[in-house]
Amino acid sequence: MHIIDGPRSGAGFRFTVVVSRLNDFVTERLQAGALAALAQAGVAPEDITVVHVPGAFEIPIAAQHAAESGRYDAIVCLGCVIRGETPHFEYIASAVAHGLTAGAAATGIPMTFGVLTTNSVEEAIQRAGDGPSNKGWEAALAAVEMAGVVAQLAQRHRDAETQRK
Repeated sequence: MHIIDGPRSGAGFRFTVVVSRLNDFVTERLQAGALAALAQAGVAPEDITVVHVPGAFEIPIAAQHAAESGRYDAIVCLGCVIRGETPHFEYIASAVAHGLTAGAAATGIPMTFGVLTTNSVEEAIQRAGDGPSNKGWEAALAAVEMAGVVAQLAQRHRDAETQRK
């Protein structure tokens, strides 16, 4: 039996953090959490690129372009969509989730979902607090692990190809 487990160290990996400017009173906190988590995981500042986009809806296209560049091992996606009185919330949340899923599948680059979908401003602020409970922090650590998992799977694939030759 072979077990592949994502590392807790991000040293040597490169990351993009895509952040929505909409609801920046929350997304700036998510970004701070993600950057703190990446630093704690040993990711060098020069291996992190932060990309700001207008709103959550624009996150998937920026994430896919970053992934297609071949320069990054994982993409951390951060945003905040707060429920209102219309169905707009459901459309945006669904579009972002599907867009990131499709982008990750198309490129093979992990894209983590640090996009808050909350019922209120208070819920959003609570999920963007300091420390490891910050959802930006969680998304960044998931990106570190997934970068390692994908790297290990790719290495196993290369090794298998070499053995066949």
